[in-house]
Amino acid sequence: MLTYIIRRLLWIFLTMFFVSAVTFALIFVSPGDPALLLIGARPGFQRDETLVPQVRKRFSLNEQIHIQYLKYMSNVVRGEFGYSYFFKRPVAELLFEKLPNTALLAALILLTALLLGIPMGVLITVKQNSWIDQLYVIFGTVIISIPSFFLAVLLIFLFAFTLRLFPIGGFGTPAHVVLPVLSVALPSSVGYALLLRTTMLTMLSTEYARTARAKGLRERLVALRHVLPNALIPIATTVALDLAVYMTGIVLVETIFSWPGIGLAASRAAIQKDVPVIMGSVLFASLLIGLGNLLADLFAARLDPRITLR
Repeated sequence: MLTYIIRRLLWIFLTMFFVSAVTFALIFVSPGDPALLLIGARPGFQRDETLVPQVRKRFSLNEQIHIQYLKYMSNVVRGEFGYSYFFKRPVAELLFEKLPNTALLAALILLTALLLGIPMGVLITVKQNSWIDQLYVIFGTVIISIPSFFLAVLLIFLFAFTLRLFPIGGFGTPAHVVLPVLSVALPSSVGYALLLRTTMLTMLSTEYARTARAKGLRERLVALRHVLPNALIPIATTVALDLAVYMTGIVLVETIFSWPGIGLAASRAAIQKDVPVIMGSVLFASLLIGLGNLLADLFAARLDPRITLR
């Protein structure tokens, strides 16, 4: 087990190195000069482009890309993630300040998705081929097909503009949490429910389920007592992966609702080509996603003794 964990951690660091190299190259290949954006301009005035060489020299933007990348990674190894051009503060300090807000949003999304998805998954399994099952499959397909940002806009129009039940965006009160959470939790809950339904229906045809029926147990008890605990294993691994993704910042949702998390900071940094913040966000995201995959595998092996990690 220890050998497996060490090997996976090495792969995570190699993945981070590859992702950071690709991201760094894409930043400078994409249109827009970071030095020009750093100068800024007041409304009605043009930028003073004579300052561009000075800005490039100050932030080492006049060097070749591979030299800049090697210098950046050498600083990362020492625990230095640079200084934000746009936010005017250390990147590590910025990310750790935004992390609690993103973690709160991620935890509430997962909790809501599980509370909605697991009971519904059990219900449509027990009511297989009934009108409830068929209607939910159709409804779920529609919800999953809607992108989160579009669903967020629909929720804003219905509950913020039309009914005026919740604020459009912002942060600070429980009411500000509802719409951002629902915009991601609703499609996630449908995904959990349909995954649970598929897994339970497969397990209901296994030998141990038939044995339970032969002992006189009703179909509902067979599903809840014998099938559900094993069917939750894929849900648990999916939750671990989703948590890692949500913790990196849900960029579109945080931007739409002005939620002060990592995703919103990363989107603003991308617009300004704030290289240190973009790179710090990408490294943080790749680390969390890699650890999420590792935890999912370890959790699955813990729940199911038949799974061996080598």
